[in-house]
Amino acid sequence: MRIAFISPFFPLKGGISRFSGLLADELQAEGHAVRRFGFRKLYPSILSGSHSPEVPEYRSAANGGGAVIVLYNPLTWFTLLRDLKRECPDVLLVAYWTGLLAPLFFVLRKLSGIRTVVLLHNLSTHEPFAFEPLLQKLLFASADGFITLSGEVSGALAAAGNAGPVTRLYHPVYPPFSGSLRPEKNEARRTLGYAEEASVLLFFGYVRRYKGLDLLLRAMPSILALYPDTRLLVAGQFYEPESGYRELVGQLGIARNVDFRPGYATDADAARYFAAADAAVLPYRRATQSGVVQLAYGYGLPVIVTPASGLADEVEQGRTGWIAGAATPEAIAAAAVAFLGDSRRGAMIGHVREYAGDHTWEQFAGEAAAFISSVARS
Repeated sequence: MRIAFISPFFPLKGGISRFSGLLADELQAEGHAVRRFGFRKLYPSILSGSHSPEVPEYRSAANGGGAVIVLYNPLTWFTLLRDLKRECPDVLLVAYWTGLLAPLFFVLRKLSGIRTVVLLHNLSTHEPFAFEPLLQKLLFASADGFITLSGEVSGALAAAGNAGPVTRLYHPVYPPFSGSLRPEKNEARRTLGYAEEASVLLFFGYVRRYKGLDLLLRAMPSILALYPDTRLLVAGQFYEPESGYRELVGQLGIARNVDFRPGYATDADAARYFAAADAAVLPYRRATQSGVVQLAYGYGLPVIVTPASGLADEVEQGRTGWIAGAATPEAIAAAAVAFLGDSRRGAMIGHVREYAGDHTWEQFAGEAAAFISSVARS
C-alpha cells in the first residue's frame, strides 16, 4: 500500500512521536510505501509555554513528506492537501490523541477524498474541555476505521456512538536504547549516587495532575516506614509548577529519599534511570494505556500501577508487576510494599521478557496493515 502517515515524528519529542516512527519503520520493512507528514508545531506558546517545541520546516524524500504542519495554522493544512494530491496515497493513517486534531482531519478527509484510518491513542483528552463532544463528531465524520490500543478506548468509541469499523490491538513494547546507552544496574546507580542495596522506584514521563505524582509522594512515608532505604527518582518534564511538588516533599519529610530530575530526559538519561530502578511506578488517576509501561518492559523492568481505567490491562499481577487496589496513597503504598517484599521479584524479569516477546512491533504492524488494507479497499 501507499500510506500517508500524519503524526508527530522525530525531531518532535514524546511518546506518540516515537510510537509513530517505530510503526512507520515496521510498515516500511513489510514493503509498504509510507510517507511521513509530520508537525512542525502542535500548540501555540500561549497555551503550552515552553512545552510546545517547534522544528524547522523541512521536506525529505527519506522521511516522506517531512514536517510541514502547524496544527493551529490552517494555511499549512492546505499545503498538506496539495502534497497529498501529488502523492495519491491509497489511505491516510492519522495519529489522534486530542480533540484539537479533529478539524484538521475533517478537512483532509473531506477535501482529499482519501479513506482515513485513525490510530486512536485516546478518544478524550486527559484534560477535557467544553467543545470536545463536538470535536469527536468531527472525528467520526473523518474516519473510515479506527485502530485502538486498549479495550478502554474501544469501549469509549462505542459509547460515543461510533458505528465504523474498529480493530483493537495493543501497545507494543518499546525496544530499549542500545549499546553504550544501556549501563549495568550497579553502574547506573553509582552515577546517580544510589547505594547498590537501596530499593529504587522510578516515576518517569510528563508530570501532569492526572498522572498522580502527588499520590505517590504521599505514599512514600508508609513505604519508608518498612523500607527506609528506598529512593524515589522523579524524571520528567513538569506541566505544573515543580515548586508545589517540592513543597509537598518538604511537608512530608521525605526530601532525603526523593530525587527530582526535571526536564525532558535524553536517551542516555532514560537508559540510566531505567537501569537503576527496581520498578517503574505509574500512580495515575486515569489512563487508557501508557507508553511508560511498555518502555519499562523494554528494559525488563516490572511496574507498579493503579487500576486506572485500561492501565491494569497491561500488567499481569505478580508476574510483570503489581496493581494497586485504588488510586490512593494508601493503596499505592500497599502495592509498593508488597512488591518490594515479594520473593518472586527476581522471576518477574523473565515474565516481563515473555510479555515483550508477545507484544512486538512486527506483529502489531502486520495486524494494523491488514486492517488498513481492508479499510482502503472497502
